[in-house]
Amino acid sequence: MKKQFMSENRMPEEKRILRGLSKEEVEERFIEGFVNKTDISTEKSAKEIVKSNVFTYFNFIFLVITILLCVVGSFRNLTFLPIIIGNTLIGIIQELRAKKVLDKMSLLNAPHAIVIRDGEQKKILSEQLVKDDVILLTAGTQICADAVVLKGTIQVNESLLTGEADEIEKTPGSRLMSGSFVVSGECYARLEKVGKHSYISRLTAEAKAMGNEEQSEMIRSINQLVKWIGIVIIPIGIILFWQGYIVNGETFQKSIVSMVAAIIGMIPEGLYLLTTIALALGTMRLAKRHVLLHDMKSIEALARVDVLCVDKTGTITEAGMEVAKIVPAKDAENTFLQSLLRDYASAVPDNNATMEAIRDYLERKGKDKDRDSDTDTDSNKDKTAEVQTFMAARRKALEVMPFTSATKYSGVVFEDGKYLLGAPEFVMGNAFEEIADEIREYTKKGYRVLLLAKYPGSDIKGTLTEKPEPLGYVILSNPIRENAKKTFGYFKTQGVAVKVISGDNPETVSEVARCAGIEHAEKYVDAGTLDTDEKIYDAADRYTVFGRVTPKQKQKLVHALQDAGHTVAMTGDGVNDILAMKDADCSVAMASGSEAAAQAAQVVLLDSDFAHMPDVVSEGRQVVNNVQRSASLFLVKNIFSLLMAIFAVVSTITYPLEPAQISLISMFTIGAPGFLLALEPNRNRIEGRFLRKVLLKALPAGLTDVLIVGSLVVCGEVFSIPASDVATASTMLLCVVGFMILIKISHPMNKFKYGILIFNIAGLLFCGICLNQLFAMSQMSKISILLMIVFAFAAESLFRYLTIGVEGIAKFISSRAHRGAPQK
Repeated sequence: MKKQFMSENRMPEEKRILRGLSKEEVEERFIEGFVNKTDISTEKSAKEIVKSNVFTYFNFIFLVITILLCVVGSFRNLTFLPIIIGNTLIGIIQELRAKKVLDKMSLLNAPHAIVIRDGEQKKILSEQLVKDDVILLTAGTQICADAVVLKGTIQVNESLLTGEADEIEKTPGSRLMSGSFVVSGECYARLEKVGKHSYISRLTAEAKAMGNEEQSEMIRSINQLVKWIGIVIIPIGIILFWQGYIVNGETFQKSIVSMVAAIIGMIPEGLYLLTTIALALGTMRLAKRHVLLHDMKSIEALARVDVLCVDKTGTITEAGMEVAKIVPAKDAENTFLQSLLRDYASAVPDNNATMEAIRDYLERKGKDKDRDSDTDTDSNKDKTAEVQTFMAARRKALEVMPFTSATKYSGVVFEDGKYLLGAPEFVMGNAFEEIADEIREYTKKGYRVLLLAKYPGSDIKGTLTEKPEPLGYVILSNPIRENAKKTFGYFKTQGVAVKVISGDNPETVSEVARCAGIEHAEKYVDAGTLDTDEKIYDAADRYTVFGRVTPKQKQKLVHALQDAGHTVAMTGDGVNDILAMKDADCSVAMASGSEAAAQAAQVVLLDSDFAHMPDVVSEGRQVVNNVQRSASLFLVKNIFSLLMAIFAVVSTITYPLEPAQISLISMFTIGAPGFLLALEPNRNRIEGRFLRKVLLKALPAGLTDVLIVGSLVVCGEVFSIPASDVATASTMLLCVVGFMILIKISHPMNKFKYGILIFNIAGLLFCGICLNQLFAMSQMSKISILLMIVFAFAAESLFRYLTIGVEGIAKFISSRAHRGAPQK
């Protein structure tokens, strides 16, 4: 490792450039590990995905339960297995699907590179490059590793890395960062940092190393519930088995079956399956709209967002740039302005977005004039002469100076004079105020203005000593997306604040945001003035538009908004956005940008169309609202099973139900209706905490179940009713209460919901009568039937009054919390 490969360093620079590395030197670096190959994917491997879904705590519990039931020969009570297997498979399939799509995206779009080895140019895979390789970089190529320029000059676009849109000139000795693009020019460069040591690799690795805390409030609540249940079921299960087998003298089989029934009832396995399927369906619906969810659970995170941070280019405006018009300067002639611009654009080597837009515009204008000349008449001969002059003019460039970020302009020397094109304030220098009024009307409207001027001095490459003569202005714009107003109007109606974070001029960005319909777009600030964390935190809530923002400031703005109590979504398309995206509550990437950003994001817009964002939010709200509603059905079973198990322990009775009966109840009063209700459109805003809301809805029915079934068990003991009759009657009572809460959470009722209710009642009756042996439903005695009817009527009144009581207590607590909030 301490060898510095001095052999080539002792050679003259020019000779080393032309020679490159030898075959032996390349092999030496391969052995040392200095190869441009790395694996910094933020994704889990297929093996890790399978392991994370299969080897879970509750899958282990169900495995033990399955083994115990098989040992005692109670195979009919294994009806819960399809739900467990289905839940696991769906989770694996969805994660593998997202991985497959992301794996198609390479981190760098530079699969090949031209390398100099043994004095010869070779085209090889970028992964085969090694440290100290000399490569040839030309316009349009992406830099595949960190390097230093040895010979030549190039213009580099580092916008995906730094957020700065301007091209940067790189001369011998300049550093090149991996992931940036060569816009123009040609150079030889030596690779200094390759593979995992390169800039883009280190930045992405830093993003990958950040915490994996669960960002879905819904999943986090379910996991919290499961955590506590997981702690409780082991001691309760042991006590129930000991009590049934030792204290009550039940058979080993009966004790195992009763214990398993109590444990299965306490585990919300169906809730996990419901959530997984609802998320999967939402994911598939979004996939049809070209939206990829890196993680299914991110759909809920975005649905809860109340602040959305966006960039100007590619989000509010189209990614490309276009020329709105070309305007002659005051007192300047317009006769040859377009022909001069055409010759200028042909002469300069710049291939940046600005120059390409100018070339496209002039090409269209030339075609339009050509068509006009075809319809020539005596009345437009003057126009035809102008066309002929335009088409014939071809100035010869004697000298060319490419655009640089330092000068902010380019230059060309023709036989008839020297010309400059660039930012007006840089071209005119101290004389800028003379033309400021001419361009102000355009800059205020969000346009970018370039000045074409004739330079009377002798040297365009040095400091401009003479005052240029303005000839005309190129008015450029990023067209606002056609559906931008509709998209941002949606977020306004949904109470989601939009923050525009851009590297451009804040006044220009503010005007563009205003035209796009973003609320409070007039409140803008130059982030260059926010030189302390205190100023950033103060500005985060006060302003809507942030201009001249650095990548580090993006991350701090996200932190400031989160610390203010907001749920923040961050959109981005560059590597410079990654850390801010990872810190946000939800991250959205454009597929047309850096694929490192796409790897790190939770949501990827595959066609880079921001108009899909309302679809994502709507899908998230449908999933969360419907799961939140249906979850109360599942928790009724969990509350009942937990309290009934405690009641059995305290009263030293055997748990009255069998696992198959629990499965029957779950199927038709919880599972099937819950899944069907999850299909119903629901775009309401998400309110309240997930766990609190579902527990409050489930508590009255859970308490009703315990009181009714507990009373029935006591009556069974008093009247010496067979345990099988008590179990069957208890099952039917639990179904009655299940349908009561199903009707309550389905309000307001419609044809679809009535259909769900009728379908599940019919399914329950069919299974209870025709498949009675499978679900342990026995013939009941007359007294058992009578008790069941009496307790069913009692259950209706009890459920109604418990619901009123719980809702009243919840409102009282909520009102006290609201009164206390301002005093904090």
